Amino acid sequence: MIIRKLFKFENAHIVRNCTSRRCSKSIHGHSYRVEIKLQSNFLDNGEMVYDFGLMKTTIKTLIDSFDHAITLWSKDNKEYIEWAKKFSERYIILPVNPSAEQFSRVFFLIVDRVLECMEFKNGEKDIKVYSVVVHETDTGYAECFRGDAYNFENMGEIKLEDIVFSDIIKEEWGDKRLWEKLLKKEKITPPKEV
Repeated sequence: MIIRKLFKFENAHIVRNCTSRRCSKSIHGHSYRVEIKLQSNFLDNGEMVYDFGLMKTTIKTLIDSFDHAITLWSKDNKEYIEWAKKFSERYIILPVNPSAEQFSRVFFLIVDRVLECMEFKNGEKDIKVYSVVVHETDTGYAECFRGDAYNFENMGEIKLEDIVFSDIIKEEWGDKRLWEKLLKKEKITPPKEV
């Protein structure tokens, strides 16, 4: 069975080296919609794959980190990166170009790690990320499946430890060590009730 949860955020970026001049040469923003699709052959004690309320905790926190932020590519011009960091307290630096395609891969890997670290408490079993859809506009989206997320040879390597969240973003998290825990694969305990 597949379940889907929709998240929304506003974000600015430049997508270097793309064909569209407006996208590759100018900072611009989008109203993103992100669909996280999870799958399992099992239901928990509430007869759900994974409680939607739980998706409003850690997963939402991490996706919401991109809201009203600028996303930068670590290989972009260093002067531009420093300028963006100077004038925006909310920024994320990715090891890949911040296209819709790469956003979908990044979110897939982040949610995959969250599920790997989650200490399930309500009978949840064998929950996997099915796909992640990132709507960049009303008419265009990218959908990432497991084979895409881990296709480092053809689509670029994404190491979670190479993703940088600004200090202001991390300060907003309920658990200030959230990203560190995920990188170290420490257990994350969900709330008993949401």
